[in-house]
Amino acid sequence: MRIATWNVNSITARLPRLLAWLESSDTDVLCLQEAKVAEEQFPFDQLRELGYESAVHATGRWNGVAVLSRVGIEDVVKGLPGDPGYDGVTEPRAISATCGPVRVWSVYVPNGREVEHPHYAYKLQWFEALKTAVYGDARGSRPFAVLGDYNVAPTDEDVYDVTAFEGSTHVTPAERAALAALREAGLDDIVPRPLKYDRPFTYWDYRQLCFPKNRGMRIDLVYGNEPFAKAVKDAYVDREERKGKGASDHAPVVVDLDV
Repeated sequence: MRIATWNVNSITARLPRLLAWLESSDTDVLCLQEAKVAEEQFPFDQLRELGYESAVHATGRWNGVAVLSRVGIEDVVKGLPGDPGYDGVTEPRAISATCGPVRVWSVYVPNGREVEHPHYAYKLQWFEALKTAVYGDARGSRPFAVLGDYNVAPTDEDVYDVTAFEGSTHVTPAERAALAALREAGLDDIVPRPLKYDRPFTYWDYRQLCFPKNRGMRIDLVYGNEPFAKAVKDAYVDREERKGKGASDHAPVVVDLDV
Protein backbone atom coordinates (compact mmCIF):
# COMPACT_ATOMS: atom_id res chain seq x y z
CA MET A 1 0.00 0.00 0.00
CA ARG A 2 1.35 3.42 -0.95
CA ILE A 3 0.40 6.49 1.11
CA ALA A 4 1.59 10.04 0.44
CA THR A 5 1.19 13.59 1.68
CA TRP A 6 1.50 16.72 -0.43
CA ASN A 7 0.89 20.41 0.16
CA VAL A 8 -0.24 21.29 -3.37
CA ASN A 9 -0.50 25.05 -2.75
CA SER A 10 -3.84 25.34 -4.65
CA ILE A 11 -5.43 22.28 -6.19
CA THR A 12 -6.85 24.43 -8.97
CA ALA A 13 -3.43 25.68 -10.02
CA ARG A 14 -1.86 22.25 -9.62
CA LEU A 15 -4.64 19.99 -10.94
CA PRO A 16 -2.94 18.82 -14.18
CA ARG A 17 0.22 17.99 -12.25
CA LEU A 18 -1.75 16.29 -9.49
CA LEU A 19 -3.67 14.07 -11.90
CA ALA A 20 -0.51 13.15 -13.80
CA TRP A 21 1.32 12.38 -10.56
CA LEU A 22 -1.46 10.16 -9.27
CA GLU A 23 -1.39 8.18 -12.50
CA SER A 24 2.38 7.77 -12.55
CA SER A 25 3.04 7.27 -8.83
CA ASP A 26 0.57 4.41 -8.19
CA THR A 27 -0.50 6.03 -4.92
CA ASP A 28 -3.37 4.44 -3.00
CA VAL A 29 -4.03 7.22 -0.47
CA LEU A 30 -2.99 10.86 -0.75
CA CYS A 31 -3.33 13.46 1.99
CA LEU A 32 -3.56 16.98 0.54
CA GLN A 33 -3.05 20.37 2.17
CA GLU A 34 -3.65 23.95 1.05
CA ALA A 35 -6.41 23.06 -1.38
CA LYS A 36 -7.34 26.76 -1.52
CA VAL A 37 -10.72 25.96 -3.04
CA ALA A 38 -14.31 25.85 -1.81
CA GLU A 39 -15.56 22.34 -1.19
CA GLU A 40 -18.18 22.62 -3.91
CA GLN A 41 -15.44 23.51 -6.39
CA PHE A 42 -13.20 20.58 -5.52
CA PRO A 43 -12.39 18.38 -8.58
CA PHE A 44 -14.31 15.33 -7.37
CA ASP A 45 -15.21 14.19 -10.89
CA GLN A 46 -11.70 14.33 -12.33
CA LEU A 47 -10.35 12.39 -9.39
CA ARG A 48 -13.17 9.87 -9.55
CA GLU A 49 -12.26 9.17 -13.17
CA LEU A 50 -8.87 8.00 -11.90
CA GLY A 51 -10.52 5.81 -9.28
CA TYR A 52 -10.18 8.07 -6.25
CA GLU A 53 -12.84 8.96 -3.70
CA SER A 54 -12.34 12.28 -1.95
CA ALA A 55 -13.05 13.48 1.56
CA VAL A 56 -12.65 17.26 1.74
CA HIS A 57 -12.68 19.96 4.40
CA ALA A 58 -12.26 23.34 2.67
CA THR A 59 -13.80 26.80 2.45
CA GLY A 60 -11.91 28.36 -0.44
CA ARG A 61 -9.52 30.64 1.41
CA TRP A 62 -5.92 29.90 2.42
CA ASN A 63 -6.38 26.48 3.94
CA GLY A 64 -8.26 23.33 2.99
CA VAL A 65 -7.32 19.67 3.45
CA ALA A 66 -8.39 16.44 1.80
CA VAL A 67 -7.88 12.70 1.70
CA LEU A 68 -7.97 10.93 -1.67
CA SER A 69 -8.27 7.16 -1.71
CA ARG A 70 -8.72 4.36 -4.20
CA VAL A 71 -9.08 1.78 -1.40
CA GLY A 72 -12.25 3.27 0.15
CA ILE A 73 -13.02 6.10 2.57
CA GLU A 74 -14.98 5.58 5.77
CA ASP A 75 -15.52 7.27 9.14
CA VAL A 76 -14.59 10.75 7.93
CA VAL A 77 -14.09 13.40 10.60
CA LYS A 78 -13.73 17.05 9.59
CA GLY A 79 -11.83 19.36 11.91
CA LEU A 80 -10.32 18.86 15.35
CA PRO A 81 -12.46 18.42 18.44
CA GLY A 82 -11.51 21.35 20.63
CA ASP A 83 -10.02 23.33 17.75
CA PRO A 84 -9.03 26.70 19.28
CA GLY A 85 -9.78 28.64 16.09
CA TYR A 86 -8.12 31.90 15.16
CA ASP A 87 -9.67 35.34 15.45
CA GLY A 88 -13.06 33.75 16.03
CA VAL A 89 -12.85 31.45 13.01
CA THR A 90 -12.39 27.68 12.99
CA GLU A 91 -10.21 27.00 9.97
CA PRO A 92 -10.31 23.84 7.78
CA ARG A 93 -6.93 22.41 8.74
CA ALA A 94 -7.59 18.76 9.58
CA ILE A 95 -9.55 15.81 8.23
CA SER A 96 -9.35 12.12 9.07
CA ALA A 97 -10.56 8.97 7.36
CA THR A 98 -10.16 5.21 7.34
CA CYS A 99 -8.78 4.01 4.01
CA GLY A 100 -8.64 0.23 3.76
CA PRO A 101 -6.56 -1.10 6.68
CA VAL A 102 -5.13 2.30 7.64
CA ARG A 103 -6.54 5.38 9.36
CA VAL A 104 -5.01 8.75 8.49
CA TRP A 105 -5.24 12.41 9.38
CA SER A 106 -4.35 15.05 6.79
CA VAL A 107 -3.25 18.18 8.64
CA TYR A 108 -2.15 21.68 7.75
CA VAL A 109 -0.68 23.11 10.94
CA PRO A 110 -0.91 26.91 11.33
CA ASN A 111 2.19 28.76 10.14
CA GLY A 112 2.64 30.90 13.24
CA ARG A 113 3.83 33.93 11.25
CA GLU A 114 6.09 35.54 13.87
CA VAL A 115 7.00 34.48 17.39
CA GLU A 116 5.27 37.49 18.96
CA HIS A 117 2.24 37.25 16.70
CA PRO A 118 -1.09 35.86 18.04
CA HIS A 119 -0.94 33.28 15.25
CA TYR A 120 2.08 31.71 16.95
CA ALA A 121 0.13 31.15 20.18
CA TYR A 122 -2.71 29.75 18.07
CA LYS A 123 -0.26 27.35 16.44
CA LEU A 124 0.81 25.94 19.81
CA GLN A 125 -2.81 25.66 20.97
CA TRP A 126 -3.68 23.89 17.74
CA PHE A 127 -0.94 21.33 18.37
CA GLU A 128 -2.46 20.63 21.78
CA ALA A 129 -5.85 20.01 20.19
CA LEU A 130 -4.24 17.72 17.60
CA LYS A 131 -2.50 15.68 20.29
CA THR A 132 -5.79 15.19 22.12
CA ALA A 133 -7.61 14.25 18.91
CA VAL A 134 -5.14 11.55 17.84
CA TYR A 135 -4.24 10.09 21.23
CA GLY A 136 -6.57 7.10 21.08
CA ASP A 137 -5.69 6.06 17.54
CA ALA A 138 -1.98 6.62 18.18
CA ARG A 139 -2.05 3.96 20.89
CA GLY A 140 -4.36 1.61 19.02
CA SER A 141 -3.62 -1.64 17.19
CA ARG A 142 -4.63 -0.38 13.73
CA PRO A 143 -2.00 1.27 11.50
CA PHE A 144 -2.49 4.99 11.96
CA ALA A 145 -0.65 8.11 10.81
CA VAL A 146 -0.89 11.88 10.91
CA LEU A 147 0.44 13.24 7.63
CA GLY A 148 0.77 16.78 6.39
CA ASP A 149 2.44 20.14 6.46
CA TYR A 150 3.45 20.62 10.10
CA ASN A 151 5.18 23.97 9.54
CA VAL A 152 7.92 22.89 11.97
CA ALA A 153 11.37 21.48 11.23
CA PRO A 154 11.95 18.83 13.92
CA THR A 155 15.73 19.36 14.23
CA ASP A 156 18.47 21.71 13.06
CA GLU A 157 19.38 19.13 10.41
CA ASP A 158 15.94 19.63 8.89
CA VAL A 159 16.79 23.12 7.60
CA TYR A 160 19.55 24.08 5.21
CA ASP A 161 21.08 26.59 7.65
CA VAL A 162 19.57 27.02 11.10
CA THR A 163 21.25 30.42 11.53
CA ALA A 164 19.14 31.73 8.65
CA PHE A 165 16.04 31.10 10.78
CA GLU A 166 17.28 32.64 14.01
CA GLY A 167 14.39 34.32 15.79
CA SER A 168 11.86 32.95 13.31
CA THR A 169 9.08 30.43 13.56
CA HIS A 170 9.39 26.80 12.40
CA VAL A 171 12.51 26.13 14.50
CA THR A 172 11.68 27.50 17.97
CA PRO A 173 11.97 25.33 21.08
CA ALA A 174 8.23 25.65 21.80
CA GLU A 175 7.25 24.40 18.34
CA ARG A 176 9.68 21.51 18.55
CA ALA A 177 8.39 20.69 22.02
CA ALA A 178 4.89 20.49 20.54
CA LEU A 179 6.17 17.96 18.02
CA ALA A 180 7.86 15.98 20.77
CA ALA A 181 4.63 15.93 22.77
CA LEU A 182 2.80 14.59 19.72
CA ARG A 183 5.35 11.80 19.36
CA GLU A 184 4.98 10.99 23.04
CA ALA A 185 1.30 10.30 22.38
CA GLY A 186 2.52 7.18 20.56
CA LEU A 187 3.79 8.31 17.15
CA ASP A 188 7.12 7.89 15.38
CA ASP A 189 8.65 10.26 12.82
CA ILE A 190 8.83 8.28 9.57
CA VAL A 191 11.87 10.01 8.07
CA PRO A 192 11.97 9.67 4.28
CA ARG A 193 15.08 9.26 2.18
CA PRO A 194 16.06 12.04 -0.22
CA LEU A 195 16.20 11.30 -3.93
CA LYS A 196 19.03 13.83 -4.25
CA TYR A 197 21.50 15.42 -1.85
CA ASP A 198 21.92 14.26 1.73
CA ARG A 199 18.86 15.63 3.55
CA PRO A 200 15.19 14.91 2.82
CA PHE A 201 13.88 18.45 2.50
CA THR A 202 10.24 18.73 1.49
CA TYR A 203 9.80 22.50 1.01
CA TRP A 204 11.79 25.11 -0.89
CA ASP A 205 10.74 28.79 -1.08
CA TYR A 206 9.97 30.07 -4.56
CA ARG A 207 12.26 33.03 -3.98
CA GLN A 208 16.04 33.46 -4.22
CA LEU A 209 16.61 30.26 -6.22
CA CYS A 210 16.04 28.20 -3.08
CA PHE A 211 15.18 25.02 -4.96
CA PRO A 212 18.17 24.83 -7.32
CA LYS A 213 20.43 25.82 -4.41
CA ASN A 214 18.72 23.21 -2.19
CA ARG A 215 17.93 25.73 0.52
CA GLY A 216 15.08 23.69 1.88
CA MET A 217 13.29 22.52 5.00
CA ARG A 218 11.74 19.25 6.13
CA ILE A 219 8.34 20.38 7.37
CA ASP A 220 6.03 17.89 5.62
CA LEU A 221 5.99 14.98 8.04
CA VAL A 222 4.55 11.52 8.50
CA TYR A 223 3.96 10.57 12.13
CA GLY A 224 2.85 6.96 12.47
CA ASN A 225 1.94 4.72 15.39
CA GLU A 226 3.80 1.49 16.13
CA PRO A 227 1.74 -0.75 13.78
CA PHE A 228 2.19 1.80 11.00
CA ALA A 229 5.93 2.23 11.58
CA LYS A 230 6.49 -1.54 11.63
CA ALA A 231 4.74 -1.85 8.26
CA VAL A 232 6.93 0.75 6.51
CA LYS A 233 8.99 -0.74 3.67
CA ASP A 234 10.25 2.52 2.18
CA ALA A 235 9.74 6.28 2.47
CA TYR A 236 11.08 8.99 0.20
CA VAL A 237 10.63 12.60 -0.91
CA ASP A 238 9.56 12.82 -4.56
CA ARG A 239 11.81 15.79 -5.25
CA GLU A 240 11.22 15.50 -8.99
CA GLU A 241 7.68 16.83 -8.53
CA ARG A 242 9.08 20.11 -7.19
CA LYS A 243 10.77 20.75 -10.54
CA GLY A 244 9.49 22.67 -13.52
CA LYS A 245 6.93 25.30 -14.31
CA GLY A 246 3.82 25.41 -12.16
CA ALA A 247 5.17 23.25 -9.33
CA SER A 248 4.06 23.56 -5.73
CA ASP A 249 6.72 24.81 -3.34
CA HIS A 250 6.37 21.46 -1.51
CA ALA A 251 7.26 17.97 -2.75
CA PRO A 252 5.20 14.84 -2.02
CA VAL A 253 6.39 12.52 0.76
CA VAL A 254 5.66 8.90 -0.15
CA VAL A 255 5.48 5.92 2.22
CA ASP A 256 5.19 2.27 1.16
CA LEU A 257 3.57 -0.10 3.62
CA ASP A 258 3.31 -3.86 3.89
CA VAL A 259 -0.25 -4.11 5.23
